[in-house]
Amino acid sequence: FNVTGCKQWYQRRVRGKKGDGGGGDEEEGFKLAPSTFIPGIDEASTNYDEIWKTRDETDNFQQKYDAELIKELKRGEVESEIRVQVDDLMRQELKNLKAALQKDAGKKGGKGSAKKKGKKKDKKGGKKGKKEKDLTPDRTIESLYEELVKEGILVQYPKVKISDFMGEYSYLGTTLRQANIEPMPSLADVRRVTTEYGILPMGSQTVHETSPFIKSLLIAGPHGTGKRMLVNAICSELGANLMDLTAENICGKYPGKAGLTMLLHLVMKVGKLLQPTVVYIGNAEKTFIKKVPKNDMSDPKRLKKELPKIIKKMTAEDRIMFIGTSLTPWDGDVKGMCQVYQKIVLIPRPDYASRYLLFKEVILRMGGRLSATLDLSSLAKISDGYTPGHIVSAVKHVLTERRVQQLARKPLTAAEFVTPLARVDPIYKEEEEQFKKWYAKTPLGKKRAKLKAEDEEGEGGGKGGKGAKGGKKKGKGKKKGKGKKKKGK
Repeated sequence: FNVTGCKQWYQRRVRGKKGDGGGGDEEEGFKLAPSTFIPGIDEASTNYDEIWKTRDETDNFQQKYDAELIKELKRGEVESEIRVQVDDLMRQELKNLKAALQKDAGKKGGKGSAKKKGKKKDKKGGKKGKKEKDLTPDRTIESLYEELVKEGILVQYPKVKISDFMGEYSYLGTTLRQANIEPMPSLADVRRVTTEYGILPMGSQTVHETSPFIKSLLIAGPHGTGKRMLVNAICSELGANLMDLTAENICGKYPGKAGLTMLLHLVMKVGKLLQPTVVYIGNAEKTFIKKVPKNDMSDPKRLKKELPKIIKKMTAEDRIMFIGTSLTPWDGDVKGMCQVYQKIVLIPRPDYASRYLLFKEVILRMGGRLSATLDLSSLAKISDGYTPGHIVSAVKHVLTERRVQQLARKPLTAAEFVTPLARVDPIYKEEEEQFKKWYAKTPLGKKRAKLKAEDEEGEGGGKGGKGAKGGKKKGKGKKKGKGKKKKGK
């Protein structure tokens, strides 16, 4: 990666745009916002050009330190430290001079300054009072960590890569949009968005502070689409701690209001000290459920009031993310869920391309072989509506240890996978439509619908404008005609 080359290309691009200015009535296209990372790259490139580009390191095989470089770096630090001391001395000298002048002039300025100082102290004291009280000041981080592990709040997770969430890109998305049909996101889109929202910002403190601050994420989708797998993948890629605050998991633990306060204090304290941390809430819709079923003894609304407060207090320095998963998001209050979860990722059922890829990769990973007798195309077509979880379980059911040993003389056929798939209910279009209706009620869904309506009005305004006027004229003519007939009568 040549930083200098990128810099030169960028400068030429900027010069070219300036030279082409004043070109005419052409509308300006979409302009990207200024990047927060380009100044850092520029600084690193300049540093390389000034210090390292012309240095000869052939005789420095052991990479010994350069005393001059260290002196130059430390000179600035020493200068800043001395400057602070000098500034303090100068302020004190100035204060003494002012006091001497006031004494000579006979002015009494002590009372006013004392009042101002008192106000400042009161303000500072009020700000300090708002800080959270440490409920465990005498305990070590090791003891807090051990307690969370014993209570089952801090849990282990299987090591999963984000690349294991397989799915193909949807090439028909643009075509469907041109026909005024909003397509469902593909599994490749879900993988990309999860990486952008969950992995990249949390992986680096610098990126976390400079990129858009995302505190929470909701992953919604039918059963078997890989919601928990994405949570495990985020944790695995980051090497993060996983705290499980699912209603069923915390039921009976830390009872009462004081117990809940202590639980959340432990989670946030350990999470901040041992970053990055992912706080997982399964069945997130139950926290905001409209009516709790009588047979549900897990107290699902326990975190409803506390979650918005905790997320609001989080700062850019805290590499903590709340991730919820939901199987039936329409059961919860949409407004409450959207207040807690900033971003919503909707996982659809896989399309043909993704199903083809899933069958191919899963069969190979489980020891199977692809041959001419195995028609993957037909298998992908008949498995419409089945989730990745269904496909994986069907392949596991077929590719037993005995069947893998028989592959040399008895190749796989598509018919073998039909029976295990037929035993499972697929995701029907009605359920998918229910997810679409729910998503349309979210802020982003409403914004999309509004933009779509404005586009349709803009397209139809030019064509329908004349027709509308013509219709009005005809209507008036008819009325006149009727009036004449009445007079004739």
